[in-house]
Amino acid sequence: MHASPFVTVVALLLFGARAEQTEQGEAALTDDTAQCAPYSIAVVANALSSFPTIGQPVLSIPANDTAALAKFKAITGIPNIQPKGTNGVLSNDTINNYPATDPDCWWTASGCLIPKVSGLTPDTASVPEPRTLGYGFDDGPFCSHNEFYNYLSSKNQKATMFYIGTNVMWFPLQAQRAAADGHEICVHTWSHRAMTALTNEAAFAELYYTIQAIKLVTGVTPQCWRPPMGDVDDRIRYIASKLNLQTILWKYDSFDWKVASNQATPTDVQGHYDSLITAVGAGTFDTVGAIMLTHELTNYTMQTAVDNYPKLAAAFDHIVPIAVAQNKTQPYVETNVTFPSFAAYTASRSSTGSNSTGAGSGSGSGSAKGPSPSSGSSQGISAGISLRLSYAGSSLIAALTLLGAALAL
Repeated sequence: MHASPFVTVVALLLFGARAEQTEQGEAALTDDTAQCAPYSIAVVANALSSFPTIGQPVLSIPANDTAALAKFKAITGIPNIQPKGTNGVLSNDTINNYPATDPDCWWTASGCLIPKVSGLTPDTASVPEPRTLGYGFDDGPFCSHNEFYNYLSSKNQKATMFYIGTNVMWFPLQAQRAAADGHEICVHTWSHRAMTALTNEAAFAELYYTIQAIKLVTGVTPQCWRPPMGDVDDRIRYIASKLNLQTILWKYDSFDWKVASNQATPTDVQGHYDSLITAVGAGTFDTVGAIMLTHELTNYTMQTAVDNYPKLAAAFDHIVPIAVAQNKTQPYVETNVTFPSFAAYTASRSSTGSNSTGAGSGSGSGSAKGPSPSSGSSQGISAGISLRLSYAGSSLIAALTLLGAALAL
């Protein structure tokens, strides 16, 4: 668990260094340096004044954003739970002296999933469908993700992408690709701070502006979120609920994020994947499915996902986005974007001889195709794809990798 300051100089590098590109054009790139070259698009550049500083935590709502201020002030009844740190950094004193009774349903302390404040929906840490993996990735969009998304497309595999608001603003075309490819997009906060260590206003802003960024860039309004590091309590759940966000956690962790910071080895990570796969065979998921924490964070984490996909597909009966596993056919506020039900998803997959399914086509008829400003993407490559793990010759990608390590989990 960690939460480090953003490298603001990287944010400055990521605007205006390349002519405006389209989602399709960006998706066709395969070279890491080309994918991560700085660029801007008009829809983002024209809206910057309506957003907080990119690359920094949102500690308060900008004074000129009257709509956000009004929405926040309209929220009443926030539980009287004190922040567990300052400016998104948890306090060691709070951690060490927190009551064992866990009065706040603080996941960080106890793994609590059932709120103690009445009226709040329990967190999601597994999926209801047996022998099913709710497939998802945190911390995107990452600039050099095309080969990973190409691989998912080659398998007709959709996933749930938990996007950081700042990353969406830095890499809007990469975010648009997720919508164009039919992945489910959820909120992972604006700056990846520990949410329980923020004030009410800051926690609201971290969620609100990520929702706005995703809507601006992709055209969809998410109704799901994952707290960075899983750090959530009933105060934060309440604020998220007022923004129509379902809290999604996990029960299994690949710990793939730890490799970049030398806290784990690739062998360790593979062991976590193998343990999950072994558990399927042991019947652990015969009555309820699984969610595993994995990341679109570096080429290593994405390559590891590619390497393990065939093993997961062989073990689980179905691999689906979390919304599909929950039978949420309208995952966004926008009603023109629909996902298939779990039954429709699996029936479609069975007809193609695969054990996990992709979305159908055609809006309103089982389509998971998002109304992004730029539709379409590169499709179909060899199933034997191997992502490049070297960043040699690109100082920008190296900087982004260090940033990614700071954002991990």
